Amino acid sequence: MKLFDVYPINPIEIVKGKGSYVYDANGQEYLDLYGGHAVISIGHSHPHYIHRITDQLNKLGFYSNSIEIPLQSQLAELLGKISDKKDYQLFLCNSGAEANENALKLASFYNGRKKVIAFKGAFHGRTSLAVSATDNPKIIAPVNETDNVIFLPFNDEEALEKTFAEQGELISSVIIEGVQGVGGIRVATQSFLQKIRELSTQYNAIFIADSVQCGYGRSGKFYSHDYAEVDADIYSMAKGMGNGFPIGAISISPKIKPWFGELGTTFGGNHLACVAALAVLETMEKEQLIQNAAEIGDYLKTELQRFDEIKEVRGNGLMIGIELPEEFNQVKKDLLFKNHIFTGEAKPNVIRLLPALNIGRKEADRFLEALSERIRSYKVKL
Repeated sequence: MKLFDVYPINPIEIVKGKGSYVYDANGQEYLDLYGGHAVISIGHSHPHYIHRITDQLNKLGFYSNSIEIPLQSQLAELLGKISDKKDYQLFLCNSGAEANENALKLASFYNGRKKVIAFKGAFHGRTSLAVSATDNPKIIAPVNETDNVIFLPFNDEEALEKTFAEQGELISSVIIEGVQGVGGIRVATQSFLQKIRELSTQYNAIFIADSVQCGYGRSGKFYSHDYAEVDADIYSMAKGMGNGFPIGAISISPKIKPWFGELGTTFGGNHLACVAALAVLETMEKEQLIQNAAEIGDYLKTELQRFDEIKEVRGNGLMIGIELPEEFNQVKKDLLFKNHIFTGEAKPNVIRLLPALNIGRKEADRFLEALSERIRSYKVKL
């Protein structure tokens, strides 16, 4: 049997990781500023993380949600504290797509409506309704096509107001990334998020803050939507939540009341997943990683803005997009194979930085020096 060939793969086999560095089968060191799609939040092989998971695995790895699992309540309590959403409710699942799927479903249960507002450039996942709310027709199969999703321009308050005025009684929810990832590190403005909150309240729609990639401290606040100083009704999360262990969740406003069977999962909230998520939050709190993300992110953005060749620097905290001219379209590849630095990408010609939240100035400076080297080499060729 062969693997189903759906991933473009770099010819590199990573066999070990430590902090913000990974090592291939030949012993070559790489600076990891991508963290496997923003997943590595507290660094590779963090000692506390390893200890917590190993200790739990020696006791019990899994049992289903048919029994009491105190670790779930411990996770909910600590997440509520650190995110400042103590009165919210937690539903645990396995991935970001599943989190958004459940959020959209829960919103529809809440108000009995079908219409969803999403935005141009959005990426919310690959499952049924999550992919239908994703702005990429290529990955929407015919069975996923629906007339229930309305795509509006990102950060366009006038279009949002017009749509609510015309269809407000039909709209179940509005789903938005605080910072679009795949969409090119586009930041939702504070006034736009405030307008979503205002209109959702007015029309009894549910405001879903997709925090799968931009949440969990990455933006310099726990949820990137927090910059707008409003509360969403549901926050979805995954990626950095387990530092590599598959886990997702939604944090749900107290106004939404649950009933038995409304949502469900086999693997969600299992013992190992909860311990992984607890280890992440404990480390974030102890090492003040949200503050570090804000400080190192500000430093990187300030230094990047000194490059005349960069068209635009976008993002919050350690979710940074570097838009380059088209003639620099090989910079990401050369950073990997010549400077041994992992970064991400998004269209149009945007390098994405999504490092662990505990990187320091040393790693930031190494990247800045490498980027300067790459740009100089391209300018010579041009």
